[in-house]
Amino acid sequence: MRVALKVWRFDSATGERALREYEIDAPEEATLLDCLDLVKDRHDGTLAYRKSCRMMICGSCGMRMDGAAVLACKTRMYEIAQAGHVPVISAMGNLPVVKDLVVDMDPFWDKFKAMKPYLQPGYDRPEDGREYRISQERMNVIHKEALCVNCGCCVSECNAMESDPEFLGPQALAKGMRFVGDPRDGATVERLEQYSGEHGIWECTRCFFCNERCPKGVDPRDAIAKLGAEAIRHGIDRDMGAKHAKWFVRSTETTGWLRETELVPKTQGVVSSIKQMKFAMNLARHNKAGLAFPPHVAKDVGEARNLRKLVREQDRQGALGHVQGEHALAKLAHGHVEGSLEEIYAKPGAFPQPYLPEDMEETKS
Repeated sequence: MRVALKVWRFDSATGERALREYEIDAPEEATLLDCLDLVKDRHDGTLAYRKSCRMMICGSCGMRMDGAAVLACKTRMYEIAQAGHVPVISAMGNLPVVKDLVVDMDPFWDKFKAMKPYLQPGYDRPEDGREYRISQERMNVIHKEALCVNCGCCVSECNAMESDPEFLGPQALAKGMRFVGDPRDGATVERLEQYSGEHGIWECTRCFFCNERCPKGVDPRDAIAKLGAEAIRHGIDRDMGAKHAKWFVRSTETTGWLRETELVPKTQGVVSSIKQMKFAMNLARHNKAGLAFPPHVAKDVGEARNLRKLVREQDRQGALGHVQGEHALAKLAHGHVEGSLEEIYAKPGAFPQPYLPEDMEETKS
């Protein structure tokens, strides 16, 4: 098949940047990495990019295609070539470009090391040097985080890192959750204190681009949510983001709605609320504040309260509650239910059908 590529070339020594187009003949099973190899071997030996395993294991070949991070060895080119599309290939974002598609990974690894990505001592060791075995249920908490291959695709697309380069980032925090969630680790509280500081857990903007671009299904944003839940469970809630999250839960539990007029006092405190009174009055003047008194209570608020009660009874506090939700969505996505999803949600009194990633793909197509 005939494949065309546009590649952003960059020379850090001169600062020159140019978009070059290449056309090659490639086998139908070729990936983007295969195509780049053909360009380098037969057309331009100066093209620079990273690669190693070619099997979606090492994470070396992260780059952007049409502005979105991908693993080049995972990206098949057949359908793209058949559609006549000419993709634009560039280096990953949020990391300094060294040459062409090669970025400087030192900032990435510095944040990775800051998470202390190894088990900390302090756990009870089994007698007689026996193996420390952990139940599958406990390991399920960090199953996805353990899949990370450190490719940097999530970091490339992180909005929070673009606005604050000091933000720890989705990859580092996901790796942090891998150890916070490991029952063998002896420094859970210390880790959560560190991760909850400035540029940590609560700096995430929740854009979910890291989940969208992760090639291994790690879902870093979900890992950050688990860290936040674990921090609150351990009483590490001094950050404004933690207070914000706690008020979300309390508000929906009591009325079934998010009472936004109380959000600032509960999150930022009374003094800060007084300072923002002028802004609040402008909102009220334009009917944007929702000052109903007493607060409106949702018709089925009992369901929200029962759900919260059930979580407590099952001791699904912190990250365990997120894991339970992940498993439920996975079962729905893979059809592990009686009858089709359409039949289930068409029944009288059924809950609205939850969002599944496949729904978005169908909408796009």
